[in-house]
Amino acid sequence: MNIEKAVLAVITTNKPKIDGGAPIFICDNDQELQQMAANLEAITDGIAHALSDEIYIIVKH
Repeated sequence: MNIEKAVLAVITTNKPKIDGGAPIFICDNDQELQQMAANLEAITDGIAHALSDEIYIIVKH
């Protein structure tokens, strides 16, 4: 299966702000958030985008 133009994951330190259909990863702090985003970016071959200081998404363009 080849996925194009999709949100692959959401990573956050603020769980109440997140709801949806993509996999959601909850982190305890900013350092964990940054590391999780970098790892998921590499694993999924996607691109991490910061929507705010506490929310990142991994997308496939």
